[in-house]
Formats: sequence, structure tokens, C-alpha cells
Amino acid sequence: MPSSKPRASRAELRAVDLTLSGRGVTVADVVRVARNEVSVGLSDGARARVEAARAIVDRLALAGVAIYGVNTALGANTGAPIPPNDLATYQKRAVRARAVGVGAPLKTDVVRAMMFARACGMAVGGSGISPAVLDALLAMLNAGVHPVVPAKGSIGAADLAPLSHLALPLLGEGRAEYRGELMSGTEALQRAGLRPVALAAKDGLALISSNAATVGHAALVLTDCSDALDTFNIAAALSFEGFRANLSPLDPRVQAARPARGQLAIAQRLRALLSDSALWAPGAARRVQDPVSMRCVTQVHGAALAALWQARDEVELELNSAAESPLVLAETAEMLSNGNFHTAGLALAFDALGLALAQSALLSVERSQRLYSPAFSDLPLQLTRRGPEHSGFATIQKTLTALYNEVRHQANPASLDCLPVSEAVEDHAPMTANVVVKTAAMVPNLRYLAAIELLTAAQAIDLRGTDPTTLGAGVRVAYTVVRNRVPVLDEDRPLGPDAEAVAALIAAGDIRSGDLLSR
Repeated sequence: MPSSKPRASRAELRAVDLTLSGRGVTVADVVRVARNEVSVGLSDGARARVEAARAIVDRLALAGVAIYGVNTALGANTGAPIPPNDLATYQKRAVRARAVGVGAPLKTDVVRAMMFARACGMAVGGSGISPAVLDALLAMLNAGVHPVVPAKGSIGAADLAPLSHLALPLLGEGRAEYRGELMSGTEALQRAGLRPVALAAKDGLALISSNAATVGHAALVLTDCSDALDTFNIAAALSFEGFRANLSPLDPRVQAARPARGQLAIAQRLRALLSDSALWAPGAARRVQDPVSMRCVTQVHGAALAALWQARDEVELELNSAAESPLVLAETAEMLSNGNFHTAGLALAFDALGLALAQSALLSVERSQRLYSPAFSDLPLQLTRRGPEHSGFATIQKTLTALYNEVRHQANPASLDCLPVSEAVEDHAPMTANVVVKTAAMVPNLRYLAAIELLTAAQAIDLRGTDPTTLGAGVRVAYTVVRNRVPVLDEDRPLGPDAEAVAALIAAGDIRSGDLLSR
């Protein structure tokens, strides 16, 4: 079911180019550029907007009117005038001075995503960037010159630190990766047949004063979270089969009685996974009413899906906005200071998404626990037919608990944890970059939890003696993929490698076919 918010139309796609129109860029587009290395071009309309905005910057920079970051200084020095003969040099110094990031470098796909996200924002036209600088950024992206960007340093009110590291190679400075090798920014440009670019007034600020690092990363994290949530759908459906669950909660009439957007979509997904299952036959269910972890999957996963959609809308809003300060208004030849760089909505959406995914993770743990218990499942204790001399799935419960403990802590909100900086001029920040990072850190744990539930449910199906041909169509596919990699547990063996193997299948996309983000 679609989001209640109007979706932007998809950017024009060419054979190998994603044309930047400055409008309608989606999360899927970011993934294509970041992970599939689709090249990027600038449409004629976007170029016209960029050129019009740049003409305003050139005119106003020397007009004697104080403009933040153009002819006056930044941060705690706000309002201090910059001499006319120092405007361009000041922009280069501003980039250098804000390259204060620390920590491990971001992965290549994240760097590509942030480069693309920054280009998207510039293409809207409000940044006032010199066209040559935007062209240089796109050329660097398309040539595979990837700046080395330390992961830590942004507070979510413009990603100044990471974007400064991103901008340094454009100037022939900093470090970059090219074709798998780390080198100086100058050498990377030379090997790619590119040259450093010269900055003019506002260009440095336009490069670094946005949230492109966070927004680009957020698009990738959303995709991974969507995949993880759909894997929980598949694991839940497999558990229904192993438990012999009552499917009446999935009845469309039940769902229509409480028409929550996400819940309806999850119910539809589960019905598709369970299509043709023997569980739909009258009397197939073992119980009149199942535990909440079985009965309320659509409600909990549906809330997570609604949170996912909200986060997607926030990401795509940022991708297609001119979140610039000062903002160039070409129509009226003005540059206005503003607060559009503040990403409270994005931070809150990702905090909510983390909480929602943790709820889904807890349901997965509880479903596995119910299957291990004969009192609930009518199956052998710990899913072993060998009796008390064997442990079966007993000790993997500790792994489930340890994983959920991490997920629980990663779900703690981070958007309130800020401190004033720059002489309290910047006295509030949403910490959006850290919110996205902690959400990303949940994903491997979510995959492990889903992997253990898939192993558990497959074992339950085998112990129950269920004919695989009677499983739901989607469930049957997942069961076959798991069993092709991991055999049924008979004699005790290490289950850690089994969980690792199934988690690898999940990460590779071998146990997933739904696209929850596009609904």
C-alpha cells in the first residue's frame, strides 16, 4: 500500500546514466549509483538552474551586502567580513579547516552515496555552486575516484567534517581510493585523467554545508533494513508452518477491520508467502489461538513497515531539496540565511525505525523460543528427536538473547544527545549521522536473528514430518534454500556455523524476493 505522502516521480533513466534533473531522485537511485556504479549525468534543466543560481552568487558576492559564508566568515566568526580579494581563498581554507573527521574510513558504497546525494542537492539549484565544481564532482564519481572519508565527526546539522574530507581530493588534496588502491587525492585525479578544480566564492561552503553524507548513507541503510524486515516476514511464515499456526489473523476481513497501512501490506505479503499452504484448510491449525508472537506479526511488522516508509519519505525529501544556507533564490536574486540544513525529521524517523525493528526482532526471538518448547509446539524439547542425551537447539537460545541485547541497545534513541558548539551559535543538533550509523549497526544482528529462526522453523517442519510440497509457495522456496545449505540437525553439531551460513544467504539476497520500500 502506498505512503500517504505524494511520491516524487522517478528521475529519467538512460541506458547507463542516471540523469540528474534535481527532482524525483529516489532511494533506489542512490543504491544504483552507490552499489551498481551507474554513472551520473546532469540534465539540461538542472544545469540551467545551477547556472542561474551561480550568477546570483557572483553578482551579490561583490555587492557590499553581508552574506553568510560568501563575504562574511562562518561559525563563531559569523558576520566578520572577508576581504573581496580573499573570497575564493577563504573557501579553500574553510574546507581544510573542517576536515576534522576521525575513525575508520567509510565504505566505498557509502562514499559514492554521499557524493551522489550532494550532487542531487546541488542540481536543485539553491546552492549557488559553480557549474565547473559540480561537473568535477560528477566526473570524480563517474571515474571511481572515491575520497577517504573518516566515519566520525558529523552532528547532523550539516555534515561539515565528512563532506570536507570528501571535497579535499577535488582540490588535489586529501586521500582517495582509486581502483582498489589508496593514494593522495592529487595522484588519484591524475590516474583518472582529471584535474583539481578551482573554488570561487561560496563554492567551498556549497560543497560541505549539507547533510549529504548522512542522507546518502541513510538511503543504503534503508534498503538493508527493508531487506531485513522482509526476511523476518519469511522467517515468520516458515515458523507458522513449523508451529502449525492458526492463519485466521491473516484473513483479509480481519485486516480490513483495522486498516493500518503497513499492517495491510504485511498481511498481503504473508498471504503470498503462504499461498497454497495446507494450513489454510479447515482444522489444520493446532490451536484456537496462538501466542502473540505468532498472532500479531502483521501488527508489529506493519508498524515497522510504516516506520520504514516514513524514513524513506524523509530521505527522499532531503535528496530532492535545496537544504542550503544561505539559499540562493534565482527568481528574486536573493540569498537568504535559513535552517533547512537541520534534519530533525530524518533523525526522528530513523530513531523510530530502530525501535520498530527491535520490536520485530523480539517477536522473532519469541517465535523461536515457542518452537523449542513442547508445551507450545507439541514437538520434542529443543527440537531434537534424540532425547535428553542431546542438546539440539538448547544453547543457541543464549545466542538469540545476546543478539537481541545488542539490538535493544542499538535501538536506543540518539537524536537528543547533543551539545552546543561554536560559541553556542550552533546550540542544537539532531545527531542524525549517528542515528543512521546505529541503525546500520542493527542490520547484521537482525540477519543473525532471522537466520536462527529460519533454522529453527525448518527443523520444526522436519520433525513434524511435514511434506514440503504442502508448504506455502514462498515458504517452500525459503525452506529449500535453507536445506540446500544446512542439513536437518540429528546428532549434535556446532550450530554457529549453520547460523553464519544462513545469515550469509540473507545478506546475499538469496532468501528474499519482496521489495517493501517501493510499496
